[in-house]
Amino acid sequence: MKIVFLDAATLGEDANFSELEKLGTFVSYSLTEESDVISRIKDAHVVIVNKVKLGKREIDSAQNLKLICVAATGTNNIDSEYATKKGIPVKNVVNYSTDSVAQITFGSLLTLINSSIYFDSIVKDGSYSNSGHFTDTGRSFFELKGKNFGIIGMGNIGKRVAAIASAFGCNVFYYSTGGVAHCKEYPSVSLSELLAKSDIVSIHSPLNEKTQNLISLKELKAMKTSALLINMGRGGIVNEKELAQALNYGLIAGAVIDVYEDEPIPEGHPYLSLKNPEKIVLTPHIGWASIEARKLLIEKLVANIKSTSI
Repeated sequence: MKIVFLDAATLGEDANFSELEKLGTFVSYSLTEESDVISRIKDAHVVIVNKVKLGKREIDSAQNLKLICVAATGTNNIDSEYATKKGIPVKNVVNYSTDSVAQITFGSLLTLINSSIYFDSIVKDGSYSNSGHFTDTGRSFFELKGKNFGIIGMGNIGKRVAAIASAFGCNVFYYSTGGVAHCKEYPSVSLSELLAKSDIVSIHSPLNEKTQNLISLKELKAMKTSALLINMGRGGIVNEKELAQALNYGLIAGAVIDVYEDEPIPEGHPYLSLKNPEKIVLTPHIGWASIEARKLLIEKLVANIKSTSI
């Protein structure tokens, strides 16, 4: 059995593929350009991808292909419908990064709320030493306790975020993007109610036809001017240009973003030229990637291959 991983570098330089190597002939490429996909998978039985796209043309070119493994939860880079028609299963990895994403969510949120970057800089640049005061109140911050915390998408990650928000003393409620209020631990509300009531809106839903451009200028105008928006789901869920406008014109107070419509974020992106850069905390789609989460992801890739008849 030949296993080909087309973008292994996305799992980090410290990724250990020894268990995959035990399953057969394992070939990994750091990254793969679109023009090289077909030549690299032509004789593969199993293809592993993270973000590389596999469409009809690529799938047809791999005559021995028996399984497509996605080293992530989202499968929107695969023509899954066509693969299924050809009898080729597409297996993703779920519930591997729950704690990792939740940690980055609150780490970034608290960085924004607490003005941590500002306070760190004034100590390191000497401003605090030269101030003559024992403290610096150049920025104010608020407590999470008692705030309304609205979650869009109450899957595994959404539930973990909800639990942590509750531990901070927040009032948690959610909007189900699938239309079914499956979580009974927290109140389910409409999107309009969530946006109107929330002090913090945190997105943890997949990108699909229901969530594409879910948060645009119309929805941002419905939020409190003091509210914060977090997007840890997918970039296309939020209209990026209109979020930048909302931040520039004070329609909302701030944002935390880990995902982008185009990744890596292109030069000249509106997030990079806000009137007040302190209103936004940006991370490079890193929420999923704790050491523990990446190790578990590889273990689940191995399990997916072992559970398939090849």
